[in-house]
Amino acid sequence: MNADFLRFPHQMWEKVLSKVKKAVVFMDSRCAEALHWSGGAALLLEAGARNLKEFSSFEACAENEPKAVFVVSTLLKGRTIDVIKDIISLSHFQYCVVITTVAHSVHLVANNVTTEMEGNPVFEQFEEKLCEWMGNMNYTAEVMHVPAVFAPVSQQLLLTPAFAHLFPLLFPDLEAINTKRPEKKRFGSLVDMDMNSLPVELQLEIKSLAAVLNAMFEATGTREESFAVGPMSRIIAGELAGHPQAKNRRKTAPNKASIIFVDRTMDLTGAVGHHGDNLVEKILTVLEPLPGHVTDIQVDMLELTSLQRTPHSTNILAPGCLAQTQSPAAQALWETMLTSKHKEGVMEVRRHLVEAASKEKLPIKMGLGRVTPEQLRSYVQLFRSRPGMLESHCGVLQLGLATAQTLRHPIMPRWDACLAFERLLLQALGDSDFTAVLRQLLPLMKPRRGEDDTASGSRSREEECGPDELILLLVYLYSLADEAQPSDQDAEEEELEKLERELIGQLTLVITQEQHLSPLLQKLTGCDTPEQLTMEQAHAAAEGLFETLRGLSQTRDHLKQLRSVYTASDGVHQATYRPFLRQVLEEVFHPDRPECPDIEYMSGGLTDLLKTGFSMFMKVTRPHPSDNPLLLVFLVGGVTASELRLIKEAVSTHKPGSQVLVLSTRLLRPTDIAELLFATPRLSPDIGV
Repeated sequence: MNADFLRFPHQMWEKVLSKVKKAVVFMDSRCAEALHWSGGAALLLEAGARNLKEFSSFEACAENEPKAVFVVSTLLKGRTIDVIKDIISLSHFQYCVVITTVAHSVHLVANNVTTEMEGNPVFEQFEEKLCEWMGNMNYTAEVMHVPAVFAPVSQQLLLTPAFAHLFPLLFPDLEAINTKRPEKKRFGSLVDMDMNSLPVELQLEIKSLAAVLNAMFEATGTREESFAVGPMSRIIAGELAGHPQAKNRRKTAPNKASIIFVDRTMDLTGAVGHHGDNLVEKILTVLEPLPGHVTDIQVDMLELTSLQRTPHSTNILAPGCLAQTQSPAAQALWETMLTSKHKEGVMEVRRHLVEAASKEKLPIKMGLGRVTPEQLRSYVQLFRSRPGMLESHCGVLQLGLATAQTLRHPIMPRWDACLAFERLLLQALGDSDFTAVLRQLLPLMKPRRGEDDTASGSRSREEECGPDELILLLVYLYSLADEAQPSDQDAEEEELEKLERELIGQLTLVITQEQHLSPLLQKLTGCDTPEQLTMEQAHAAAEGLFETLRGLSQTRDHLKQLRSVYTASDGVHQATYRPFLRQVLEEVFHPDRPECPDIEYMSGGLTDLLKTGFSMFMKVTRPHPSDNPLLLVFLVGGVTASELRLIKEAVSTHKPGSQVLVLSTRLLRPTDIAELLFATPRLSPDIGV
């Protein structure tokens, strides 16, 4: 059942909690984010922890704090070990517990041990090291693996913050891998790559993910059948299928489930588009992220206090957030916001605020018709400076404030401007060749004007597209390049090259004219401020961007059936975007159960190959994803809130009552995709070494 999988993260944290009594806990940000969605720091303190600190060489403990617990999402090697050693050497510990989310089997691979070994020798050696650093071999040290990596974001979604930067490989990555291989052994496409051809860091990251999934299936007594769509998904599913501990589990596990791994790169159009009619997608896009978090955002709570708004008041007050794990009312509201249309989500926010105010007999003015941010604010402000009521309803109030702050955010008009332009591009693709459609972006490629020199950088022309939006439009268009009308190949190639040079020049100019660099531009250019940025750096960033863009339209080339996410106009209906995920689910839930060549069965191994050989003489049916009572969909590289709604709708349309749980590396906002495509070292993820 879904519920068993949703309980798994809490069961893992209970193992951690059993160790924290009277300890100071040091935790890295990825583990902290997973804990945040499972109950937060309160869980540790209630379990008897004395304090919670950042996992950093600049932290330490006093003499009267003899016990430490370290919770890390990385290998116990390199940098991670250095930080632990630094903290211990600055403190006076007599008892240290180190908990890593990375399995011992992965530690063996990282230490070049290929044979199966008894016990946990890597952890045992590290225990001795800890005693050595504490200065007495009779002190107590424990090292253990607990896969506390899942964040239960909703009843339908489990995220893995520790793998938030894991992303399917692209053509520039293939070229980088090929340059290190002899001429005759180079890969023709991403599909040809196997686990052993990947860089070591990426192999360890994938092995670590497979081990975590295996632990989850073990805890829930599940025998899984794996399916994959896309090159990276095939490698992950293959690694899970061949996991040493999985073979025994599959023989004895009482429950059955199907898991489909899908590469995010199969559909980038949906991930950068602004068509998602979803409130949470907008909240994630316009509000500032919580420091150190990939998913959650900061809600300004000043309106619930009597504080005056000054430059310093923001530092006095802790921000609110979306993760409301304590309040059933707030959890129900969050589920609706996440998986319904924008309008329904906003109406539900109003309903919950009205209910909370009525319950407390506050003087509420009922408003019907359209929900406005002012109306939501007026409801929230009824609770101001009433501590008891604030405590009772603080979850719903935070979600209400997040909604009001998003609806009145000055950059919201830009969302609509992007949506309108995407629709124009979508129609143009059916009528013109790619170069002609791309040319339509040129008039937008101009530096923004009319910036006020205020601290917030508020704009007089908020609808104007900034560099972030222009980059997203480029991704949107290049991901659909194959859908454009065909033209004379050679002539278009030459014209496209010329146009791209012009676009690179224009984009360089746009970036260098910005008065504030957005987080995306900072990562792309490697500069924090416009003063540091040179024309050469901006130009190099724009050139690198186009190198990656050119390959985006070919990510589905290896597929036989699900090759398009575009339906051209037929004269009556407009051209539309067809989400890839919806197509996959339609195949899975089709009443005739057709075998889709693109949804590859990965759990079979040798016996499956033998069966395929026998199928020349006898009818052999391969397992189908809809065979089992539970379907897990794992999106490698992130899932959007709109896709969660789409999955919910597809299930209720095609197979009502069936159990579907979504797993993913992160919950996406459109700009995340630009960062993952252009500013993330996909081949060398940070594994703490």
